[in-house]
Amino acid sequence: MRIAITGGTGFVGRHLASALVSGGHEVVLIARGLDGRNRSILDLPRTRFFAADLSNVSELARAFSACGGVAHCAGINRELDSQTYERVHVQGTRNVVEAARVAGAGKVALLSFLRARPNCGSGYHESKWAAEEIVRASGLDYTILKAGVIYGRGDHMLDHLSHALYTFPFFATVGFEDKPVRPLAVRDLTLILKAALVDGRLSRQTVAVLGHEEMPLSEAVRRVGRVIGKTRLFLRMPLWFHYAFAGVMEATMKIPMVSRAQVRILAEGIVEPHPPCSLPPADLVPMTPFSDEQIRAGLPEPGAFGVKDLRCCAWYR
Repeated sequence: MRIAITGGTGFVGRHLASALVSGGHEVVLIARGLDGRNRSILDLPRTRFFAADLSNVSELARAFSACGGVAHCAGINRELDSQTYERVHVQGTRNVVEAARVAGAGKVALLSFLRARPNCGSGYHESKWAAEEIVRASGLDYTILKAGVIYGRGDHMLDHLSHALYTFPFFATVGFEDKPVRPLAVRDLTLILKAALVDGRLSRQTVAVLGHEEMPLSEAVRRVGRVIGKTRLFLRMPLWFHYAFAGVMEATMKIPMVSRAQVRILAEGIVEPHPPCSLPPADLVPMTPFSDEQIRAGLPEPGAFGVKDLRCCAWYR
């Protein structure tokens, strides 16, 4: 079977592509460009890269040609120049759906966020919800996965947490109340995506996907710190501090240590879908623990944030 993946060179897209290829399937990777952090995805067998953004239906339909399904994994967690939530999440999803219809792709699997919902004052959450509604109203077969915080090799969670712990002598909790999280191993997520796309399961369903263990955010940070040998002081800081800090990070860093959308996400906690929706069937329930072994396997190269991470130093290698 041939599967197209939007955001195919990103974190989830790369892992999904590897899982599909290992199962004997063909993959079409669709992205604006290659993720410079990991170009090995191009070395996978039965894989083709298609350079395109989400703005052109005819180009997307050409990429989707002869595909039995489309995994729509493209997304952003901050707005930058023309890459707005409206353009990427809303209009981009509208174009993906139309292109899938034109190309005759059998199914669309949308990767959304656990607490995406309307009228909540967050452009990220509201645009993700709008994307879900577009897919639900498309008339196509679909599966929508509302995922929590995802971790694994090449992620944001372990990458940013570990670099922050190397950089700062303390860790600031998001708000005065320590909110819970359920870290989701990317391999558990790709298992469900494969079941939806290849096996035709979870048809016309919206499903919440959460990690095996629930814990306070501070406990997740402590586990990462233990694995890398960094014990840090925890400070409770108000939300306004984190929003201000995130604004500075968005303005100065190529990939922000934290974005304002992520502050909102962490401030709410990431353990319950909102609005409520289905859970995976028993054989697809994520079972991977957030263990030292799993953390170690997903960690990036050790080191602190530095000049190379600043937008003004794009020339630096």
